Amino acid sequence: MKLNELSPAKGSRKDPKRLGRGVGSGTGKTAGRGTKGFNSRSGGGVRPGYEGGQMPLHRRLPKRGFANIFRKNIAVINIRDLKRFDKGSVVDEAALIQAGLVSGKRDGIKLLGQGEIDYALDIKINKISKSAREKVEAAGGKVEVL
Repeated sequence: MKLNELSPAKGSRKDPKRLGRGVGSGTGKTAGRGTKGFNSRSGGGVRPGYEGGQMPLHRRLPKRGFANIFRKNIAVINIRDLKRFDKGSVVDEAALIQAGLVSGKRDGIKLLGQGEIDYALDIKINKISKSAREKVEAAGGKVEVL
């Protein structure tokens, strides 16, 4: 058996219904869409969720929760993530993006104190936790909050 000899099983494939091909086809004239109405027109058909004028389900159900429109999207990194930077290097937003630690749209970056660091780094960042600041300064590094 060769690839060009393969074919589907007899009766498993059906020819598509050919619409609007004359009276004898059974689907001529209106092509099975009926007469008049929104669904008979080209481009017709109701949008998803439309229930014929009845109040749609997504509007009948109660809403829950609260969406804070003033929420700040802060990217979070930890001390342990800074291991990839060389001793004495400057760690700022551009360096973090270059290293792949921060991506996407955000309102700032915060450094948290999880992990250890044993060499000095010069860190310029938007926010920093108390424990992270202590660990960086204990290792001989400098912290500048922008």
